[in-house]
Amino acid sequence: QVQLVESGGGLVQSGGSLRLSCAASGPIFSINTMGWYRQGPGKRRELVATITSGGNTHYADSVKGRFTISRDNAKNTGYLQMNSLKPEDTAVYYCNLATWSNGFWGQGTQVTVSS
Repeated sequence: QVQLVESGGGLVQSGGSLRLSCAASGPIFSINTMGWYRQGPGKRRELVATITSGGNTHYADSVKGRFTISRDNAKNTGYLQMNSLKPEDTAVYYCNLATWSNGFWGQGTQVTVSS
């Protein structure tokens, strides 16, 4: 059973930075895509960024230039560096690991940006 555990969320002032981590464990297929999604209050869950096991990245327009996704394949850990945070970035952030046949979610970590 694949498990994902996020950490690094918290309360930060507008303009600040946070770094989220996602540690994966279990039978992980080597070819996969790790992604970060978020769900703000009263909003639908939305894609933030993804990174393939080969290192190709994709970002939502709203976070381009501010957020950076990365991963350490040897540690089965993904990261989301978030800079220049805005109040509208406030959300629960979820880690996702997708293979050709399955998708797995973490429990989420709260990020709150105060104005």
